[in-house]
Amino acid sequence: MPKKAQAAQPVDWLYYENEGYDSGSLVICGVDEAGRGPLAGPVFAAAVVLRQGQLIEGANDSKKLTEKKREALFDVICEQAVAYSIASVDEKTIDEINILQATYLAMTRAVEGLTVKPDLCLIDGNRRPPQIETNCRTIVKGDGLSASIACASILAKVSRDRFLLTLDEQYPQYGFAKHKGYGTALHIEMLRKYGASPVHRKSFLKKIDGIPEYKG
Repeated sequence: MPKKAQAAQPVDWLYYENEGYDSGSLVICGVDEAGRGPLAGPVFAAAVVLRQGQLIEGANDSKKLTEKKREALFDVICEQAVAYSIASVDEKTIDEINILQATYLAMTRAVEGLTVKPDLCLIDGNRRPPQIETNCRTIVKGDGLSASIACASILAKVSRDRFLLTLDEQYPQYGFAKHKGYGTALHIEMLRKYGASPVHRKSFLKKIDGIPEYKG
């Protein structure tokens, strides 16, 4: 007989934070980014410091939440966190230094923007930004494992989505409000029709054929 599937274990959202406190850290922040993959607009990052033992009810990996839930949690996190900071790096800088370095820069700016200085940064992913001088721990898929990283993922995602809505007002022909800059069929169709706007990442468009000069 086939084995019964094991039930998923509940996430201990404070596991990594508690490890940090047990090792002597006093202020711990979670750090995450949003917008590495899109063809247009900045990459965003956020850093969030929660009180020891604090959980924000409903916070999770931003990709697992509805837009409505993310928006509601954004305000809750901003109100209840000890400190938070949101930063971005624009598309021109992304083209100049590449998306990985731009992501590192956005994360570094977010940490540096905190009103309290952390002594441990929990970073989503498997690479730490080399510019962050604070002690760091990288956590693969940390936005679904750490309370503070989950909160950072929500702030970064909502902030970037809101910014893309402003770009949609400036460049309505591209449909940014619908695809948030990602390379959907609609977005590529509009690129081939109107060309790459000033807010597109030129380095991301090199593999897409048939994009004319901008027709703004």
